[in-house]
Amino acid sequence: MDRIMKTNDTIRVFVGCDPNNCDLEQMMVLDYSIHKHTSMPVEIVWMQLSRDPDSYWYSNPETGKGWDTTKWSTPFSGFRWAIPEYCNYSGRAIYMDADVVILDDLAKLWQHPIKGQSIVAAKANADMTRLCTCVWDCDAAKNVVLPIEKLKKDPKSHKEMMALFKKNTQLIEPYQNSYNCIDGEDLAIEQIKILHYSDMGTQFSHKYSLPRVSEEGIEHWFDGEVLPHPRQDLVDLFDTYYNEALTAGYDLESYRIEPFGSFPKKSQQGYIGNKVTRPKASKSLFAKLFKR
Repeated sequence: MDRIMKTNDTIRVFVGCDPNNCDLEQMMVLDYSIHKHTSMPVEIVWMQLSRDPDSYWYSNPETGKGWDTTKWSTPFSGFRWAIPEYCNYSGRAIYMDADVVILDDLAKLWQHPIKGQSIVAAKANADMTRLCTCVWDCDAAKNVVLPIEKLKKDPKSHKEMMALFKKNTQLIEPYQNSYNCIDGEDLAIEQIKILHYSDMGTQFSHKYSLPRVSEEGIEHWFDGEVLPHPRQDLVDLFDTYYNEALTAGYDLESYRIEPFGSFPKKSQQGYIGNKVTRPKASKSLFAKLFKR
């Protein structure tokens, strides 16, 4: 049965981002791109680690309370699973990483049918399951996704939830791949609905954020090698949206918060990106794994 009638009048967008102001450029461009294209009201929740015990995203690495991030690759990897409970298991919610540019009306993704046993609409095919841009049916997720307290305490919960969805593909309603286009893939810009510049080493925002955080005396959360993105047209697209946002009155300072400080996470030294941005590196890794 199609559960599209459970959608809300306001699109709820939950965005995973850094808690130490490293992602301000990404946040500004994402915010601007959402409002540039979307025909419905939008509410954005920036999901960032917080020192406030009353925050849903509370973490205290020194005492071991709140979210345990030790096994995460990013400062927000496990937050996506907490969204249905945050929404009181009611209505819909879109999750996306901060490294995204919206190029089409987000209302179309918001209204995507979620049918049968599916509890989330996402990119899923034979060799890839990606929940980095997805639409939750929060009510349907209640008996599948772990409760918030278990998600917080177990640093392996993120990996375990991903494994659950990859094994039980009936939980995922596949949507058009261009709603989570990874680093351009083989598509022209006109064919992309949501651009996810997913390779953490080639992100368009680095040329703005790395000099800024260095000047501010901050260490960026990504500690891997920084490389140029292979598609100049997408680099130019990000630059255009960045400058349009500034011209439209958007301001990096609007997204700045009190820095969280240090937190544990997996190192990205040796990170090889993906087969779109670095096909040779991906093939090399596959060969090494096959040899083992």
